[in-house]
Amino acid sequence: MASSTRPAPTVGFDLDMTLIDSRPGIHACYLELSARTGTYIDADLAVTRLGPPLAEELANWFPAEEIPAVADLYREIYPAYAIEPTLVLPGAREAVAAVREAGGRAVVVTAKYEPNAKLHLAHLGIEPDAVIGGLWAEQKAVALREHDADVYVGDHVGDVRGARAAGARSVAVASGPCDAGELRAAGADVVLADLTGFPKWLAAYRDGEGDGDGDGDAGGPAAARA
Repeated sequence: MASSTRPAPTVGFDLDMTLIDSRPGIHACYLELSARTGTYIDADLAVTRLGPPLAEELANWFPAEEIPAVADLYREIYPAYAIEPTLVLPGAREAVAAVREAGGRAVVVTAKYEPNAKLHLAHLGIEPDAVIGGLWAEQKAVALREHDADVYVGDHVGDVRGARAAGARSVAVASGPCDAGELRAAGADVVLADLTGFPKWLAAYRDGEGDGDGDGDAGGPAAARA
């Protein structure tokens, strides 16, 4: 009988709230940005809605004509305030390692400014095969198609849309601002509580399984996050 094992996959990963918990660092960066610009920013609120491009968040606090300059300032001060406090999320290193152990490639595709994304990954000891920044939602499909990604893993409904636009399987993790129900409703093929369940799912997927809709049992019930 012919083997049903799939070829070694290329797996794309989102960054913020998928591989890393950048909320402490981004919170600190927004406080510093507020101090430097003299403009109030509710940093507590801002870090509850990570995912979309920086300009979308800044639009809540600054006039449109100021956003490009403020975004440049944010990115300039980001390394000094946001890298050190950022944490690796449970299962992130193991998820990337599982792709490598399967003979595949792991690529990070994120809306974050690419140089800062690379700083995060280097600081936390996560070594993907490629990092592509500055892409959000359906725009992520450009990089995913370029790298022939079979799977894209993310925590936001925008990540689900990116995976679907690329024709990749969408594996969603309920570790960010979107809960399991939102991710499922957006069209995620699989919803895991977090990345701790990903290696088991990937093994099943490679064996021709792991195609189920809804929650993946490898990570336990998908947890709703505020």
